[in-house]
Amino acid sequence: MALQYSALCKGCWQQMHVPIPLRGGFSMPFRVVGIRPSRMNPNICTICEMMFERLMKARTVTIDATILFADLRGYTRLSQSVPAAEVASLLDTFYDHCAEAIWAFDGLLNKTLGDAVMAVFNFPIKHPDHARQAVLAAREMQRCFAERRAQLAQLLGPEGADFGVGVGIHTGAVSFGEFGHSHRDLTAIGTVVNIAARAQAAAGPGEILVTQEVRDQAPVELQDRAARDYTLKGFDRPVTLYTA
Repeated sequence: MALQYSALCKGCWQQMHVPIPLRGGFSMPFRVVGIRPSRMNPNICTICEMMFERLMKARTVTIDATILFADLRGYTRLSQSVPAAEVASLLDTFYDHCAEAIWAFDGLLNKTLGDAVMAVFNFPIKHPDHARQAVLAAREMQRCFAERRAQLAQLLGPEGADFGVGVGIHTGAVSFGEFGHSHRDLTAIGTVVNIAARAQAAAGPGEILVTQEVRDQAPVELQDRAARDYTLKGFDRPVTLYTA
C-alpha cells in the first residue's frame, strides 16, 4: 500500500479547525517549537497527543473507540529456527505493514509490545464508522503479510503452519489519556481493550476475530461471517466472536 501523507494535521483541523503544517517549508517554524508529526500517526501532530489534556482539561477522557490488537503468531519458534538478522527483518516488516494499514484508515499505532501491536481508532481523527475502519485495516495487514507468511511457511516446513498474524477487534467506551506519574503512558484502558486483547489471543494465524459490537457497526463487511462462542481468559461468560 502506498500511503499518502497529509500536508496538514488531520486531528487539529478536525477538532479545532486550525491548519498545522506537517510537511514542507511552512512546517519548519512549528518544528522549531517542537510541533512535528506524531510517531503514532504521521498524519497528526504532537499537539494531538496532548489534546485530551490541553483542550478537555483532563488527564483522561472517556471516548467511543475501536481497539485493535495484532500479534505475530509463531514468532518465538521462528526465532529459534532462523538467523537473528532474518528474525529482526521479519519484525520490522510486521511493524511496517501494521503501521501502514493502521495509518491508512486513520488509526493510532498506540503501542508495540514485542511481537504485537495495539491500535486505537476514532481519536483524535474522528470517523462515524471507526469499527469498519479497524476491520479494513486488519484485512490490509493480513493481505500485506500473506506473501511473507507463505515464504517463511515454506522455509520452515511443518513448523511454519502456525506462523502468521492473529487480530482481535472490539469497540465501545474506553478511557484514553496519560496514566502514571514517574513514567507517563499515553494509551487506552478498560474492558473494551481487554476483550480486544483476548480476542486477538484466540485468533489463529491469518485470522481476524471481532465482537458482536463490531459486527453490528460494520454489517456490510461482516455479513454472513461465521461465529462461535469463545471462553476468554478473565471473563466469566463466553464471548461471541466473528471471523472477519
